[in-house]
Amino acid sequence: MQKIDPAEYQKRLDRMEQIFAGITGHADVQATYRCPYKNRFDQCTALFGCRNQRQPRQTGELLVCGSDEQLDYRDAWDSEPNSKPHPRDAAKGKGTIRHDGRTYPLNVGSTIFEYADELAVQVPTSCGRTGHCHECIVEITEGMEALNQRTEDEAFLRDNYRLACQATIVNADAEVEFAPLRRTPKILTTNESRSIDIDPLVTRKGDEVLFDGEVIDRYRGHLYGLAIDLGTTTVVVDLVDLQSGASVRVSSFENPQRFGGSDVMNRISYDGQFPGELRQALIQALNHQIENLATELHFTRQEIYEIVVAGNSTMRDILFRLDVQSIGQRPYKSLIEEEYRAGQRTTTSLVEKTRRLGLRANPKAQIYSLPLIASHVGADTAADLVAIDMTASDETFLLIDVGTNTEVIVGRGDRLVAASCPAGPAFEGGLIQYGMPGYDGAIESIRLVDGHFDYQTIGGVAPQGMCGSGLIDLLAELRRHDQMTPKGVFADKQRELEIVPDYGITFSRADASHLAQAKAANYCGQYIAMRHFGVNPQDIDRLYLAGGFANYVDITSAIDIGFLAPVPVERIVKVGNAAVQGAREVLLSRAKRDAIEVLVKDIDHIELETTPDFFEIFVEACQFKPMPDTFTYLT
Repeated sequence: MQKIDPAEYQKRLDRMEQIFAGITGHADVQATYRCPYKNRFDQCTALFGCRNQRQPRQTGELLVCGSDEQLDYRDAWDSEPNSKPHPRDAAKGKGTIRHDGRTYPLNVGSTIFEYADELAVQVPTSCGRTGHCHECIVEITEGMEALNQRTEDEAFLRDNYRLACQATIVNADAEVEFAPLRRTPKILTTNESRSIDIDPLVTRKGDEVLFDGEVIDRYRGHLYGLAIDLGTTTVVVDLVDLQSGASVRVSSFENPQRFGGSDVMNRISYDGQFPGELRQALIQALNHQIENLATELHFTRQEIYEIVVAGNSTMRDILFRLDVQSIGQRPYKSLIEEEYRAGQRTTTSLVEKTRRLGLRANPKAQIYSLPLIASHVGADTAADLVAIDMTASDETFLLIDVGTNTEVIVGRGDRLVAASCPAGPAFEGGLIQYGMPGYDGAIESIRLVDGHFDYQTIGGVAPQGMCGSGLIDLLAELRRHDQMTPKGVFADKQRELEIVPDYGITFSRADASHLAQAKAANYCGQYIAMRHFGVNPQDIDRLYLAGGFANYVDITSAIDIGFLAPVPVERIVKVGNAAVQGAREVLLSRAKRDAIEVLVKDIDHIELETTPDFFEIFVEACQFKPMPDTFTYLT
């Protein structure tokens, strides 16, 4: 009997695995996009209703299938075609349903999902609208009382969130408005990229693809990786060519976990009550984004070989299936950080197979998360440090990553001090009556001219509300023109100001109060971190401003209200999506990855609330006035 060569045997096994992986990938695509009821003549053989059905080519023939095979065909099927009439066939009520300025008449018995179809709104689903996948979450911004009671499949939802497939109209004379959670915010997609030495873990040798020197696949045409900034409000995904180092496509979407709360503490509480729901929503959204990229750019998901994630401690650990309850209570440490402090781990970074997390990539792809710094100062801040390359200079710098949870780092040379500020969602549209994230229709800049407000909206369309940069401008303009005191009291004791009367957009004392507290959190983080480090604002050589809307903020307005430290304007650098840029560089460079692993271990973290005069600083910070140039030091 011929002796079996173990190496040759393993090589054949690997080849068979590659063949089956290719077959599986092709089957996945066919099962997702090619309807089984569509015959070879592009005719529909189904005996139930479908939105893709078109008139037959000739009388007596089967209906024509109008699907372009770019979207999941199952979304078009009528799951229970005889259970209720289609909206077009039912008696119309007096009310309407709205989305993004478009309306449609209401009918008793129709679902929000059916109206999304009529209004051409993309709402995700993978269960045929049965309520099981929990993907079609929408926010009911008006008319919640016109809907049926939540079904058993919606038990995990609260406030004004519903599943589009389960929310049914019971009062057709009401007015209803809805918005899907996966909206696309305005982000900076043209970061100034630095030239770095490309040395990724994923490489190609002839027809073989290697991960850290080990053969994992045959070459399929592309070597791609993903760099992801997992923010509380917004998720940014950068598709990167691992051979050239080029960013192929940067895309973004609203974090679909918003139904669990607008900040990390609420998300932690929600995850304790409904374990796995937040993670499932995120995984589904990421997979949806991957599928969209693959379709638009003509590649297969099996050509994605590594994913690098940057996110705060809570967002990251939810993604990696970790219990986050310890982050929500003193001493606010991730389980991973606690293990690291106890000597049970050598790093707070995480590595896992993508398939174990449910992410659709190559079967042997891995996902790497940058290390945490401490407490709520997470992997996103570590990525920021990679992006600004602070090790290349001996300047005194201040890094501010503005968001729902703002992070601040002050440093020079080998010494760095970090702090986190629970600013909340006010400057990202939360808690403000006419506040909104940076979507089309958001007022992004505003000026008071001759007694009325001139403004610009994102997309140049009719105003719907004000995003963070617009709110900062508004506060600064009210102060400059003596229309509001530093304590947020309006001129003539008014309770509400008309900002855009033609569209009913106003600004109230309550809005100003919410913004004052959010601004105060940012102020305290900068003030206490700089004072702890022993510098004043004038001592800062470079202020790096990072974060979602930070790139669009008017610097002068931000300094005037105390949102930013009074560092000379010429020293302030907007670095845009620094977290995703840092994640991209770590994806492309082993050296960058090794360097940040070492750097984070020597950062001094301070807890703001333990500062003896924290309350006094916070009260002062709630006023809309500049931060002092010189700090008061404790004796």
